[in-house]
Amino acid sequence: MIKEKDLIISGVLRVAELMAIAAKTAPKAKGVDNIVVAVVTDREELEKLASKMEELASQYGHFLARDAENVRNSEAVVLIGAKVVDLGLKQPPGYGIDINTYMALVNLGIAVGSAAKVASMLNVDNRIMLSIGIAAKELRLIDAEYILGIPLSAKAKNIYFDRIKK
Repeated sequence: MIKEKDLIISGVLRVAELMAIAAKTAPKAKGVDNIVVAVVTDREELEKLASKMEELASQYGHFLARDAENVRNSEAVVLIGAKVVDLGLKQPPGYGIDINTYMALVNLGIAVGSAAKVASMLNVDNRIMLSIGIAAKELRLIDAEYILGIPLSAKAKNIYFDRIKK
């Protein structure tokens, strides 16, 4: 017999793998792959990520400390990052941001949205978090200029909403 806890963890990890595929295969500007994906599953790695978020809260905002508890209570965290690459595009007038940076962020948004959709379709609770990305970048967990994190949970109630503000 496989116990409920083991079934849930195994299922969430399978969903994380499918999310990585969705992020990697999402449409990209000029078809250039600048998306990097990793999944944090080890309890010690999750704790290291959560601790770094708490450490950075005084510098970047209280929401990092609040979100750290979510990371601790998650079965996994999907990290999705974007590298800024030269796409050979001409800089449009009036854009306050470099066009290559702009397109990297567009690609990141599409990849993260695709990944979160997979989790939602498979009934795994998730929430896209900048806070995780800030800590993951500080820890150099993946090689990317911009990173977002998606924690995953399968509990009786979605832990990523109705959170207490710290």
